[in-house]
Amino acid sequence: MARLLWKPSPERVKGSNMYRFMEFVKNRYGIVLENYDSLYRWSVENIPEFWAAMWDFAPIKASKGYEEVVDDFTRLPGAKWFPGAELNFAENLLRYRDERVAIIARNETSVSRKITYAELYMEVSRLASALASSGVKPGDRVVGFMPNIPETVIAMLAATSLGAIWSSCSPDFGIKGVLDRFGQIKPKILFTADGYIFKGTRFDCLGRISEILKDLPSIEKVVVVPYTETSPSISHVPNSVGLASFVSGLKTGEIPFVQLPFEHPLYIMFTSGTTGLPKCMVQSAGGILINHMKELILHTDLKRDDTIFYFTTCGWMMWNWLVSSLSAGATVVLFDGNPFHPDPENLWKIAEQEGITIFGISAGYIAALQNAGASPGKSCNLEKMKTILSTGSPLSVEGFEFIYKEAKQDLQLASISGGSDINGCFAGGNPLSPVYAGELQGRCLGMKVEAFDENGKPVINRQGELVCTAAAPSMPIYFWDDPKGEKYHSAYFDVYPNVWRHGDFIEINERGGVTIYGRSDATLNPGGVRIGTAEIYRQVEGMDEIEDSLVVGQEWKGDVRVILFLKLAPGQALTDELQNRIRTTLRKNASPRHVPAKIIAVPDIPYTLNMKKVELAVKKIIQGQPVLNRDALRNPEILEFYAGLEELRN
Repeated sequence: MARLLWKPSPERVKGSNMYRFMEFVKNRYGIVLENYDSLYRWSVENIPEFWAAMWDFAPIKASKGYEEVVDDFTRLPGAKWFPGAELNFAENLLRYRDERVAIIARNETSVSRKITYAELYMEVSRLASALASSGVKPGDRVVGFMPNIPETVIAMLAATSLGAIWSSCSPDFGIKGVLDRFGQIKPKILFTADGYIFKGTRFDCLGRISEILKDLPSIEKVVVVPYTETSPSISHVPNSVGLASFVSGLKTGEIPFVQLPFEHPLYIMFTSGTTGLPKCMVQSAGGILINHMKELILHTDLKRDDTIFYFTTCGWMMWNWLVSSLSAGATVVLFDGNPFHPDPENLWKIAEQEGITIFGISAGYIAALQNAGASPGKSCNLEKMKTILSTGSPLSVEGFEFIYKEAKQDLQLASISGGSDINGCFAGGNPLSPVYAGELQGRCLGMKVEAFDENGKPVINRQGELVCTAAAPSMPIYFWDDPKGEKYHSAYFDVYPNVWRHGDFIEINERGGVTIYGRSDATLNPGGVRIGTAEIYRQVEGMDEIEDSLVVGQEWKGDVRVILFLKLAPGQALTDELQNRIRTTLRKNASPRHVPAKIIAVPDIPYTLNMKKVELAVKKIIQGQPVLNRDALRNPEILEFYAGLEELRN
């Protein structure tokens, strides 16, 4: 039985947006919903009514109303959402124009930069005029090779106000990684900073941009944002113009938000691309807007007086998600840099200084804090913090307990899980339910999520495939350059016809709580029994001697054997005693099937640029299969070490 860690007070429940939403549903439909479980069941049993209620509750700002909510939510893919409606995504994020702070920008230094909603509107207005003068029109692609700074948000809003499609890579991507993404979608305008700073060191962007442009002929203009230098030299960058010159002489005024259909393309998101060319997922303006507002307003309980932060780069969907907080009029905190520089508690100090109420981080970051011996609750005043969000990978029981012990007891810790594919969550937190160690509080509203067993049947209290059996508005409208829909279909619908198979291995319990066990394509299968990698990580990464780990299944003599790779803490060695302790712990706390056949010390664990472990790439390389897109990795050189391991040949 999972341990209860937190329960919302009656005052917090009744003061929540979700409680107000239940009252809204009661007044509209005459339905009494008493708790989250009843609200969730109503939302997936009455999908059109739920999304219609969300449209009005948010509210969505549209110039033309919809004819129906959805034509057929049982058709996956291909359901059409809110036909007839016309709106503009940027207009919904810029609905406020007052003197409240919209954006606070922070980096590794102590400097804080603030922009009000009125100032944000003016900056977007000026840049939108410049883009329109450059010929940007609906459907054109505008891209960013940018750090997480206000100019990136302004560029996205200016582009989408015109109906252009936005896509971005963070500036730590290599040349091939950028070309693999932007080369497919042929953008017209590219925004770049002159450089970025990481761990106190400046990295140049313009040299790489010059190389990228040689193979990206669609780019008509490069807009350079000064960030690490006041007046960077851009003469060596073809078709470039400084941001100040680009908007020079243009007056601010009313933004002529282009009104477009609900399913007009908004974002192109990319898969990590560790096993091939990244897939380009096209998402709709209306679908992303209504889903983000659902997750932010209802699940995250975001209000105008909140200050929300998420540690992310502009190449991860959590950036898109965070920026949508502007639609609720909240204050958004952007951070650019290394979260551990100059010390492990830097982000928590920023939280104290800026009064952050909703604090978003990753499970990997929490594990790193544990390993660093950090205790942010003792060193920082976190009085205003009411919610911590965690995503990126499954958060262990120990990670949950660390937050409540070392950060703050009276707060909601919401572990959330979804993906770039839907630019949102399938399961996550809510302000009505208790928090149990190791569990996501529940499935998200309107998302008809099940765990399917090996026979394609929904199961409770058993591990299975995460599937979604009804359409949702933020699912991709199509994949780029996929005219017959074959890439889209094979990505999600080949295993279970008409059902979205997400690729996660989960368990839904009788309370509605969800446990994530890792990617199902990396699920271990020794002796034909499926087990999740997260179960092993939970046991070994709590040991002082271990800094990080990665586990894969290696095909061996007609079966699968479990291989555990360990990155040891400084000064530690992989002794027989440590190996025996690991095996004993796994046998006792998990099962004999979780015990690895081999435990191997490695110098590093490979991660994507979005800081996700790449189990599948390692599994491929130790079996002699090619890893086609190493440029999607933060540390691709380490794969050669895995490829050469003699221990895996016997």
